Amino acid sequence: MAKTIRSETHPDVTGFAAVNRDVLKLLGKPGRGYFVLLAVAVAGVGIGLLAWGNQIVTGFGMSGLGSPVGWGVYITTFVFWVGIAHSGTLISAVLYLFRARWRQSIYRTAEAMTVFAVMTAGLFPIIHVGRPWLAYYLLPYPNQRGIWPNFRSPLLWDVFAVSTYFTVSATFFLLGMIPDIAAARDATTVPWRKKLYTALAFGWRGTEREWRHFTKAYLYLAALATPLVLSVHSVVSWDFAMSIVPGWHTTIFAPYFVAGAIFSGLAMVITLVIPLRKVFGLEAYFTPRHFDAMAKLVLVTSMIVFYAYLTEFFMAWYSFETPERAIFWNRITGDYWWATWIMLTCNGIIPMLLWSPKIRRNIPALFTITIFINIGMWFERFVIIVTSLAHEYEPWQWRNYAPSPTELILLAFSFCWFFMWFLLFIRLLPAVSVAELKEVLPPPLRFRRREARPGDGAEAPARRARAGEE
Repeated sequence: MAKTIRSETHPDVTGFAAVNRDVLKLLGKPGRGYFVLLAVAVAGVGIGLLAWGNQIVTGFGMSGLGSPVGWGVYITTFVFWVGIAHSGTLISAVLYLFRARWRQSIYRTAEAMTVFAVMTAGLFPIIHVGRPWLAYYLLPYPNQRGIWPNFRSPLLWDVFAVSTYFTVSATFFLLGMIPDIAAARDATTVPWRKKLYTALAFGWRGTEREWRHFTKAYLYLAALATPLVLSVHSVVSWDFAMSIVPGWHTTIFAPYFVAGAIFSGLAMVITLVIPLRKVFGLEAYFTPRHFDAMAKLVLVTSMIVFYAYLTEFFMAWYSFETPERAIFWNRITGDYWWATWIMLTCNGIIPMLLWSPKIRRNIPALFTITIFINIGMWFERFVIIVTSLAHEYEPWQWRNYAPSPTELILLAFSFCWFFMWFLLFIRLLPAVSVAELKEVLPPPLRFRRREARPGDGAEAPARRARAGEE
């Protein structure tokens, strides 16, 4: 009689064929709800492009930016999306190196989120330039104009960091999908999909030699991507820390920004995976155990971020620097007190609910908490940027900032742009790793029934029982 050996990480999955069937069904014919969501996202992108075009034609005065608040919603959104991109590298590369087996179901979604988040973040420096056709001035290349960017500027460091991060993340993402794309190629009967998957699979046949080279390349890219988790958002934090603006000039910004990036990115992964799990019936692959593990990481990074908030307030008091004290007092009691308290509540207080194992495994509660975290992390960047610029050294320069309708439309555009690419991804490419799930899922084993034989010894029945034989 046959008996199936089940995986500890995916106990409801019973075989290799089930993995192929359940994962590749995401690539089937979309339902009406999918097209409604995609239409909303595409419409949002179209409206955002119209608003951006209007700003280009009319002038940068369409935004609410001016002196002294030269950075506002645009740079806030840029830093937010760069932070969102970080958890993809953490889950796919760092946890791969540490052999965290629960990452197999989740990391593909996290990698896709990384690539699309960096694509979204990269738009906002171009939007913020005002004249996007001159954005190439940031690139350090020999040119006849004799104008070279200032290599001592952290803004130029951003160009190197974000472009490097996008290149490595996209390469890592596409390389890891090759075996799964080959499985989709072999399963599909749609001609255009067959051609697309054949091109993206690069002739993959699944031979022993191909697997050997694939695993080595994946390991090397994971090792290369791991330092980027620390470096990229550290560089982004130096945009602020290298200045002398009160509230920015602090050495805590690099670890603080990295922890915040991982915190917001993990929350966004959970926000994306929960609807994906429900709509496509993938409960066997995204189990409460997976969400519990991610929620623990969210809780740890939340405490690090909240500790950084408290450290900032303490150091402002301890430093006896009048401008520094004034900035932090203004943050909690001034014109932007509401944004500061949204930040503290969503990032420091609400995540404390995750100390409860019941809440960590409660899918609706976890989804709600991650929504609040995403909101809080956007407001964190808003508070850091706007309150410091609006209330700097000279009182006669103080000026409050209010986002214009154009900026708010482009903020909504960023989410529509991101979700447009993500919706296209889940219908064109495998959103869950087929190959890595099979690594943790033993195949069904069948044994012939036989009686105990002389010489088997007393341990033979137990040995056969452990092997799945009756």
